[in-house]
Amino acid sequence: MTKNQHTLRERVSFSGTGLHTGANTTITFCPAPENHGLRFVRTDIQGSPEIPALVEHVVDITRGTVLEHGNVRVHTVEHVLAALVGSLIDNCRIELDGIEPPVGDGSAQPYTEAIQKAGREEQHALRNYLAIDRTIHYQDEKHGVDIVALPLQNDFRVTVMIDYHNPALGTQHTGMFNLETEFVKEYSSARTFCFLSEIEMLLEKGLIKGGGLDNAIVIVDEDIPQAELKRRVSKLGIQDSVMLGENGILNNRKLRFKNEPARHKLLDLLGDMALIGAPLHAQILAARPGHKSNVEFARMVRKLYKQKQLSKKYESTGAAGTVFDCNAILKIMPHRYPMLLVDRIVEYDPEAGKIVGIKNVTINEPHFAGHFPGRPVMPGVLIIEAMAQTGGMLMLHRLENPEKQLVFFLSINNAKFRKPVVPGDQLIMEVALTSTRKAMFTLAAKAYVDGAVVAEAELMAAIIDKESDKENEKTETK
Repeated sequence: MTKNQHTLRERVSFSGTGLHTGANTTITFCPAPENHGLRFVRTDIQGSPEIPALVEHVVDITRGTVLEHGNVRVHTVEHVLAALVGSLIDNCRIELDGIEPPVGDGSAQPYTEAIQKAGREEQHALRNYLAIDRTIHYQDEKHGVDIVALPLQNDFRVTVMIDYHNPALGTQHTGMFNLETEFVKEYSSARTFCFLSEIEMLLEKGLIKGGGLDNAIVIVDEDIPQAELKRRVSKLGIQDSVMLGENGILNNRKLRFKNEPARHKLLDLLGDMALIGAPLHAQILAARPGHKSNVEFARMVRKLYKQKQLSKKYESTGAAGTVFDCNAILKIMPHRYPMLLVDRIVEYDPEAGKIVGIKNVTINEPHFAGHFPGRPVMPGVLIIEAMAQTGGMLMLHRLENPEKQLVFFLSINNAKFRKPVVPGDQLIMEVALTSTRKAMFTLAAKAYVDGAVVAEAELMAAIIDKESDKENEKTETK
């Protein structure tokens, strides 16, 4: 697989109508520097605001993927992103003079051809691959959706299956085993599709304003009179004659591939997975995927990506089940023996505001020499301190330079100790962020041993700069 990052050699543009908004827009693909990533730029708005193509910015998936940043939106980005991913472009400034990219023929081919025309330029920086090292499974039982990411060393493959219980489609599947050689020829030209019964509903929702038979395949899923058929499609502004196709497709339009709908679903999945923000080393298996499931799956994978980036930054081992090992914790935390009371962090989810840390309690702890030496019990105040330190690690993503800042705890409320903690126990500390105000935050913390709660408390803390703290000390000394 490609080792280095790539961008475009030159700018390239084309114009057209947006599928859902019906807006006339021009899209321009522009070269971008290393580590820039993929970003949409609304050139029609003062200041040309940017929207990073990341899953954090997804705000709607009704019938396409919509991104928003600072009240500025871009609609239906998945085909654009699929074309860039399929063309192995890592860094690109995607300029739009409207709210939605032109739909073209309903596939990613127009974008892919434009990118090929501009040419690809290798950059010096290496691609930052995310190697999937554990199974990641998204499931929506109600809609029969399953998407799984499996470990696959130094390679990327995608398999998609769809089944709409429709005679025109049947059960279809497709598999892409080499992104670099297969995407352009085998997938970029797969067009979007919808069912005849959906047209009226989509229009009522204010969608497919730019839709037509030249940019979508319409699958016939009901038997209706010709007059009713004409009435429905006329709402799309189509005045030409239409008929129920014998092949199950409106006007007997020919498919570009026998399994074109399945290929388009794979194309959509690629575009939505671009929102992870990194190329993958993985095997992706998807059954009945759609934009909602794609985006939720991308969120799960991006969470792992962020954890691995932090582990990499602090040189953690990255061992399965560990986000920060003891060496990484020593680089982040100011505490040292005998007051460092967290051995490793096994879960870290800054978006959800949750963290899980582990403290292995041994007879060698210095406090056991004097705290009930005949029957050693870990002091409750140290259990609180261990939970507090774990909570401090949760604030890591809020700190620009963790090594230059400190977390000071201001109060402890509703502290309860349920069971004694003794040598040989393993403390599992679960801490959740409950409120934030400027540089202050409140945490709910619980400590477990063998699945039973041994202690809990509400903690309030503040983030301060080490240097400002030193200045305060100097002032007090004077």
